Amino acid sequence: MDIKINNNLFNVKTVLTSFDIQKGMMNRKFDKFDGMLFMMKDGKNNFWMKNCIIPLDIIFIKDNKINKIHHNCKPCRTNNCEIYNGYGDVILELPGGSCLKYEIKDGDSIEIN
Repeated sequence: MDIKINNNLFNVKTVLTSFDIQKGMMNRKFDKFDGMLFMMKDGKNNFWMKNCIIPLDIIFIKDNKINKIHHNCKPCRTNNCEIYNGYGDVILELPGGSCLKYEIKDGDSIEIN
């Protein structure tokens, strides 16, 4: 699936099942896709970086608009990881620093193809 933010096109892996949502980017690298798109229940959602390999930008989206970005979230190897929360029904994870590189900010619109 492709998403577009500010004329930047990202090929993303879509995550739908509870198992895949919990696994997320644990022990994975971005190799065949640019980001991971989580389709969630609308409302407050929480993410952590347990067993992630690289830092991530975590982007919370509601009604195709970005409403919160956590930049460069660091990987965590313990059970006491920082929790990153926000509101929305779609959450996008990109490699850390992507939002800065592509000038992605709160209020930007996204197009999901």
